[in-house]
Amino acid sequence: MTERFDRAAENWDKGDMRRFIAESVFQTIASRIALLGHMDILDFGCGTGLLGFRIAPQVRSVTGVDLSEKMLEQAAAKNTPQLRMETVCADLLNEPLDRTFEGIVSSMAMHHVEDTAALFRAFRKHIKRDGFVAIADLDAEDGTFHSHGNEGVFHLGFDREKLRETAEEAGFSNVRFHTACTIEKEGKNYPVFLMTATKL
Repeated sequence: MTERFDRAAENWDKGDMRRFIAESVFQTIASRIALLGHMDILDFGCGTGLLGFRIAPQVRSVTGVDLSEKMLEQAAAKNTPQLRMETVCADLLNEPLDRTFEGIVSSMAMHHVEDTAALFRAFRKHIKRDGFVAIADLDAEDGTFHSHGNEGVFHLGFDREKLRETAEEAGFSNVRFHTACTIEKEGKNYPVFLMTATKL
């Protein structure tokens, strides 16, 4: 899976759909969560930083974590003296960072993680008390969303109520779902949700 993202990294931002999703997710996050200047935010599965660089001007720092070094190279190349995102190549489930954050955001990365429950437990370890998660991904779909096939895709979207239970079991409360956008491909509609929750 990592190799596929490495190969795609150079042209990743040329996809209108990816930019549209990232912008829609950012706007939905901003409408639901107060992004404040003292906050340090973790962007999980940050890719080239399409979401992280939208959030960065609102907060103190954004740290982007991804498994693809090539994606992170593309993200790091966007850094300027005025706008920066730190990049870290790591697997949070097996390589926890030695710091915590006010919040974790993520866009379209969770379906690539096999053990969703373990992911939420890892999220909780990386969030300060009363911190938040804002995680965007696909509603349950029939496997046709990814035009390249489903290599490296462990979940064909998510059932919102089951995901709520997973988050609550991992120690999150105030779980809420919002539809960030809907992607239309070949006559089918694929809703993208944003799930927000607070660390207990």
